[in-house]
Amino acid sequence: MRPPQAMPAESVVGAPRPVGRPDQAPPGMPAGAPVGPARSAAPPRPQPAAVHHAVLCVNAPAMAASGPDGQLRGHGLHGFYRSGVRVLARMELRIGGMEPLPLQGTLTTAAQARFLGAVRIPGDLDPDPALTVERLRHADGVETVTVRNTGSRPARLPLEIALGTDLGPVGEIAAGHRPPDLPGQVQSAGLRWAGPTHSAVVSAKPSPHAVLAGAGVLRWDLEVQPGARWSVELRTELESTAPGPRPPGGRGTGVPLPWADPEVRSDDHRVELLVPRALDALGGLLFADPDRPTDLYPASGAPWRFGLAPADALWAARLTLPLGTRLAAGTLRALARRQQLAPAAAQAGPGQPGRRPEGLLPGALRHGGPELPPTCTATEATLLFVTVLAEAWRWGLPRHEVAELLPAAERALGALRDGLVDGFVTDLSRPAEERAAHPVAARAEVQAQAHRAALHGAELLEAFGRPGAEEWRSWAAALRGRFRERFWIDDLSGGRPAAGLVPGGQPLPAVASSFVHLLDPGLCADGGRHESLLDREQTRLLAQRLAAPELDSGWGLRTLSAKSPRFNPLGHRSGAVRVHETALAIAGLAEAGHENEAGALLEGLLGAAAHFEGRLPEMYAGEQRVLGCPPVPHPAACHPAAVSAAGAVHAVFALAGVRPDVPGGRVLVRPASTAPLGELQLTGLRVAGEPFSVRVSRIGVAMVEEASAELQLVAR
Repeated sequence: MRPPQAMPAESVVGAPRPVGRPDQAPPGMPAGAPVGPARSAAPPRPQPAAVHHAVLCVNAPAMAASGPDGQLRGHGLHGFYRSGVRVLARMELRIGGMEPLPLQGTLTTAAQARFLGAVRIPGDLDPDPALTVERLRHADGVETVTVRNTGSRPARLPLEIALGTDLGPVGEIAAGHRPPDLPGQVQSAGLRWAGPTHSAVVSAKPSPHAVLAGAGVLRWDLEVQPGARWSVELRTELESTAPGPRPPGGRGTGVPLPWADPEVRSDDHRVELLVPRALDALGGLLFADPDRPTDLYPASGAPWRFGLAPADALWAARLTLPLGTRLAAGTLRALARRQQLAPAAAQAGPGQPGRRPEGLLPGALRHGGPELPPTCTATEATLLFVTVLAEAWRWGLPRHEVAELLPAAERALGALRDGLVDGFVTDLSRPAEERAAHPVAARAEVQAQAHRAALHGAELLEAFGRPGAEEWRSWAAALRGRFRERFWIDDLSGGRPAAGLVPGGQPLPAVASSFVHLLDPGLCADGGRHESLLDREQTRLLAQRLAAPELDSGWGLRTLSAKSPRFNPLGHRSGAVRVHETALAIAGLAEAGHENEAGALLEGLLGAAAHFEGRLPEMYAGEQRVLGCPPVPHPAACHPAAVSAAGAVHAVFALAGVRPDVPGGRVLVRPASTAPLGELQLTGLRVAGEPFSVRVSRIGVAMVEEASAELQLVAR
């Protein structure tokens, strides 16, 4: 297994690697060969940190991680972090020389956690503990410790907090490396540690009675009377000691969230917990672009990809469009500033060796699993940029803001025009000469994303008086014909899409959750859907395939069929359940008229959400659902993750069937007639920048209760 790699906060990062078993042979070792200590002198590779049991507080650019007992022990990912640096690794509390007995540790919001422990006063004959110790932690580095005495006599005992740090980068720590602790120095009412590029300071209020710099201990001699309490606030701060670019900050004071605060009511009360917690998680991931602090975009996820990953940021912005267009606008503007531009006249042209083509957004290569080739997230992000801009315009992004971003969309379309190999789209990030000399497989979902971008681009070009609209429509129609002819595999079940075509045209027969992108043709005029790459019968067969047990685990869609000999329920592309793909399947199936299949997947997703207390991680194991057993967590999953949080919201909102066309002055409302959530009421959505509320009855009939007077309501 390859550990997570170190990265700056703005880097584009691949997904967590699959977790192997300790008894697996290294690559190249014959099956059945004994696995023991390495014969060479090379040290063993450290075990990457696991986070599935961690209590993780997030408030970009800060986060904090510990076990459920609240103690920061310096193990694994434990600590307070800011801008990718571990500010504090250890904060271990003892009272009377004892660690409190842990009773509870849980998030209260995405940014805050509460830990509760109990302590028996030494010599107390009462079997019940007299002292409770509460720790209220905020991701920003502030922790308040409160000791309460509920006993019948005074508690006189010392409270000690042992502190330490390594000021290590999160990438190294994630990979299992533990830098040595730095020596501490007494500073004012706390301790200070200095490293080559950063310093950390912990201050306490009230001041400790003793500070032991060598041991890194702050000590208070407590005397807490019966019925009384005593509190101390600890504040952790990071100081930079080296010049360098200013890292991106979080949402500043006074900057509102870039979405409405919706109210969700349903007969299925699981959604009433899921939606607010998903939005709370997404709010903790918001960064502010240093070039324009009012432009907010979501980080991909914490702890591993706590920075801008363009494809994930665009997905999160797109899936939350029912709550307003501000997140989409901020994300699009931030990415337009990072788009690859044409070289200067004095430089070599677009064919310059190693140069990425003009119009491309940043993105890394992503592992495709054991049966599929890798995918380039730069290609996905570049195509998705056009779609998010077009759909944000349909939801009400002001025309002048769309016009400002249209040149970036035209450059993205230019990258698509130059990126064809044998009539299909592969990897836009490689120069044309390299693609021709070393062709790679054309994946099905990339064709769906390119087809959708072409149609959305045509709409934008036509509406804003730019040339090329008909050219892109013709291109999309030709791609549909080629796809239906060459990407379909006939089999005894009626057929299925190929997951890809290898160079030469041979289909890849893998059955994977990436098929869901074929059900996502995109929003178009009058609230309709663009034509799909699949015809009606092919869509029906795909719906059956997605609902079959080989892909549907009962908790959501597996990334690879359970019938595959390479299936691994913990493989992030070989069998794990990725939340946003299941959400896309739910929405796509419902919109295509396959509501029973959508309802079954929704039930699985809501069931998993209930076990994760409404805070769905990026992914979890694709083990088959068994009565009485919860879903198995993935040890390397980000939680929170932007696409899973936004996907959970999308899965619920899509069932109301709100499909606007603000430029056309219309909004179509077509809910799922099967009403899988029973009665559903959504208040506080945003269409055309105005409040929009809709109620769906138990028989699938929608009633719009609030909308802009400028919109014509249409029901089908």
